Amino acid sequence: MADSSYESPSEYIGHHLSNNVINLDFLGGGSFMTLHLDSFVMAVILGIFSMGLIWLVARKATAGVPTKTQAFVELVFSFIDDQVGNIFHGNRHSFVAPAALTVFVWVLMMNAMDFLPIDIMAKFYKFLGLYEWKAVPTSDVNTTFGLALGVWFLMIYFGIKVKGMGGWLHEIFCAPFGSSVWVWPANFLFNLIEYVSKPLSHSLRLFGNMYAGEVIFLLLGLWAATGVSGIIFGSILGAGWAIFHILIVVLQAYIFMMLTVVYLSMAHEGH
Repeated sequence: MADSSYESPSEYIGHHLSNNVINLDFLGGGSFMTLHLDSFVMAVILGIFSMGLIWLVARKATAGVPTKTQAFVELVFSFIDDQVGNIFHGNRHSFVAPAALTVFVWVLMMNAMDFLPIDIMAKFYKFLGLYEWKAVPTSDVNTTFGLALGVWFLMIYFGIKVKGMGGWLHEIFCAPFGSSVWVWPANFLFNLIEYVSKPLSHSLRLFGNMYAGEVIFLLLGLWAATGVSGIIFGSILGAGWAIFHILIVVLQAYIFMMLTVVYLSMAHEGH
């Protein structure tokens, strides 16, 4: 239910969608250099927690009858390994499969923060002296774009590593329309658009879905604050949306992971 301490619905929504921003422009002249402290801290904590959890399960794994936790983690490992094997045909266990597992688990954990009760968590953060604190890092485009840029740099790195600098540049200027010098500009422009569009689509897809999901939860909370009928219908729709949102949270992590594998696979292959 929405907190009644806000003056208007727009103030309520705006507060919950605002990041805790720190200005890093120590030389003055604007606020271009800023850090979204909440997104950064939550992403780091969730990354350490998720990887630590996997490490702990792997450390306690036994060759005999597995525990339920070990069986679940092994199921996730097997599923991701099969998905990577269907796309990437090289030595996937050296980097690509572990990277896919890391991306999937990390993004899944960040997405899952959307299930925290917004108003209860807001009171908790206020108790800690944090008036503005977004708990869902992936509802911040800076987080998703940072993740996508990381994959983008890996794609360029593997492209150069596998094909060599000369082979990579040859592909940039000579594919897909041929190696004639007259089509070099067209090839370069085509590849430039492709390289620019990948991190944009990769990041905005995840951000858009998670941000929209957060807005819908806030709107349902506002509806629940309108009276008895709002409480009844808001609760019913809120529960239904929460159940449906489980699919979105998992699906978006899966899509982000699969696009990561596709881009890394493309970097190992030629046009």
